[in-house]
Amino acid sequence: MASHGEALNVDSDLRCKIAREAATLLYFGAEKEYKQAKLKAAKTLGVHFLPSNLEVAVELDKIVEANEGPARNERLIQMRKEALKIMKTLKEYRPLLIGSVWRGTIRKGSDIDITLYHDVPGEILNLIKKKGIKTSKSEWTTATKKGKPQVSFHIYTETSGKQMVEIVVRSSEAASRKRKCEIFGDELKGLNVQELERLLEENPARKFIPL
Repeated sequence: MASHGEALNVDSDLRCKIAREAATLLYFGAEKEYKQAKLKAAKTLGVHFLPSNLEVAVELDKIVEANEGPARNERLIQMRKEALKIMKTLKEYRPLLIGSVWRGTIRKGSDIDITLYHDVPGEILNLIKKKGIKTSKSEWTTATKKGKPQVSFHIYTETSGKQMVEIVVRSSEAASRKRKCEIFGDELKGLNVQELERLLEENPARKFIPL
């Protein structure tokens, strides 16, 4: 009969296997959402429990590192530099760099995610166009969080280095609300212009992952 410690080890090993299988599905594009990837991985391995999104994200980061090597850090630094250029253009609206470029967990196909808080999104869109930044699309979206609809305006553009950018404009009253990251489980803080400038000077490839 297995001891309690052995049982925990088996459980831990299984969780790790499911997390890695889910991460593999995400990396190679077989699944796009964490929940579906975890469910599929659990079914494949014949188990009835799921790892956390954080566990999957950690495994995904390892897979990306193994597959993309040193070029990944070079691309990350370049994406952070290009994000800074756009954020400086929008500086008066206090933009924040979030997503995988903030985290340092980019992979092939990752885009630059910038968020800011303002009640007249059209003003942001006009400024972007005035600065000669081409937009491919802009749209309103509604997402339900904890039973409440949250509306935001999304602007899609690209940098001079051909990196895709998504700028999300949220209402000014939403700026005071703390946002929890659905993948890593921590607070979604991001980096403002000054913090990103400092990071690029001191430790440009640093990761922001809660471990």
